[in-house]
Amino acid sequence: MTPSRTHLVVIPSYNAGRLLIETVTQARAAWAPVWVVVDGSTDGSAAALDPLADPADGVAVINRARNGGKGAAVLDALVRADHAGFTHVLVMDSDGQHPPQCIAHMMALSAAHPDMAVLGQPIFGADAPPERIYARRLSNFFADLETLWAGIGDSLFGFRVYPVRPLLRIMRSTTWMRRFDFDAEAAVRLCWSGVRPINVPVPVRYLSALEGGVSHFRYGRDNILLSCMHVRLLYGLLRRLRLLAGRRATGTTGHAGNPTHL
Repeated sequence: MTPSRTHLVVIPSYNAGRLLIETVTQARAAWAPVWVVVDGSTDGSAAALDPLADPADGVAVINRARNGGKGAAVLDALVRADHAGFTHVLVMDSDGQHPPQCIAHMMALSAAHPDMAVLGQPIFGADAPPERIYARRLSNFFADLETLWAGIGDSLFGFRVYPVRPLLRIMRSTTWMRRFDFDAEAAVRLCWSGVRPINVPVPVRYLSALEGGVSHFRYGRDNILLSCMHVRLLYGLLRRLRLLAGRRATGTTGHAGNPTHL
C-alpha cells in the first residue's frame, strides 16, 4: 500500500492493554501511514510497539512522557501532522472498539469532501452498556442544540476524520478539549467554524475485560467534565446568537446569517 501524503491515521493510546497491537496492526493493514500516540502509558505499551514502529513501513510511535488525555495526545499529532504536510487525520481508539475495515471508506469520503469532517455514527450491538447509550443521547441533544441541529449525529463517538488546520486552530485557541471533552467539543466548534459534518454509520464493539476491553471513563469525574463542557458551549452559542442579532441590526449578517458559522 502506497502511504498517503494527505490523510493519516492517528491512534491515541493510554494503557490500552493487549488489544493495542491488534488495533495498530489492523489499522496499518487498512491504511498507511499510522501514528500511535502513547500518552504516558505505564503498561509497557511503548516497548510492545517497538517491533511495529517503522516509519518506512507506515507506522510511527510518538511517546508522551506524561498522560495528558485523549485531546492532548491528538493535539500533539495534529501539530506534527501539519508540519509534515498532512491535511486530514482519522482518529480512532486503541482498544478495539472502532472498525479498521471502515478506514478506507472514511478516508475516501474525506478526500471527496475535504472541507468537511467525516463523523462515524455508531451502530450499537447487544454488547453496548445501556447506561452508555442513554448518557450519550443526552450529550447528543445538547450538541444538536449548541449547533442548531447542524447534523453532528453522535457527539461522543471518536472514530472520525478531521481537517487538520481548522481543528488545530480551534485547539490552540482554548485550554479545554484535552480529555474526554475532546470529541464533543471538537464536533461543535468545527461546526461553528463552518466545517460541516458527514455522518457515516459504522459498527462499534464493546469488549468485556475478559476479551481485553479497557475503559478509562470514570462516570462521576468525566460526566462532570462533560456537563461543564456543555454549559460552556451553550454560553458560546448565546454569544454567537447575540452577535448574529447585532449583525442583522446593522445589516451585516456575515455567513448567510447562519449562527453556526459565527
